[in-house]
Amino acid sequence: MNITVYCGANKGNSERIREAAEELGRWIADNGHTMVYGGGSIGLMEVIADTVLRRGGEVIGVIPEFLMKHEKGHTGLHTLEIVPDMSTRKNRMMELGDAFIAMPGGTGTLEEITEAISLKRLRLLQKPIVFYNIDGYYDMMKPVFAKMVEYDFYPAEDLELVRYASDVRELENILEEETWAI
Repeated sequence: MNITVYCGANKGNSERIREAAEELGRWIADNGHTMVYGGGSIGLMEVIADTVLRRGGEVIGVIPEFLMKHEKGHTGLHTLEIVPDMSTRKNRMMELGDAFIAMPGGTGTLEEITEAISLKRLRLLQKPIVFYNIDGYYDMMKPVFAKMVEYDFYPAEDLELVRYASDVRELENILEEETWAI
C-alpha cells in the first residue's frame, strides 16, 4: 500500500511527536508499505523519511521546484519527483496514495489533508483519511467539524469519512478496516 503522509517541514518542539514519526516510519517499512510524502529533507518530513529508509522501506517524494532549496529535496529517496508547483505536488501525492495520514504539522499539513477530505466528501476519493492524533494534537478538529454540522455546512454522516488514531496499532486497524470496505 502507498501511504501518503502529510507532515511538517519543521520538527516542532515535542519529542513525543518526533518519536511517533519514527514509529510510523518503522511501521510503514516493516509492513512492506511505500511512503509518499512532500520530498523534503527537513523537519518531520526528514525524520519519517529517514526512518523508513533505514528500515529498508521505499519512499517516494514529490516536491515543487521552488522548494528544492527551501525544503532541501531529499536526495536519498527511491524516487524524488520534482514538479512545477504546489497544486501539482498535492495532486500527484493523491494519485500515488492508497491512504492519507496527517501527522501533526502546520497550515500546509492541514491544507493538504482537508483537500483530501473535501474530495472524499465529493466521492472523488475513496481512500482512508486519518488524523494521526499524537498527544491529542488534532483533538481540536472534532469540535470544528461538529460546529460545521451544527451550522449545516457539513453533513453529520460525513463525520465518519475522517478517522483519528492515537497510535500505530489504532492506525493499522483503521487502514485494514477501511481498505477492506473499498
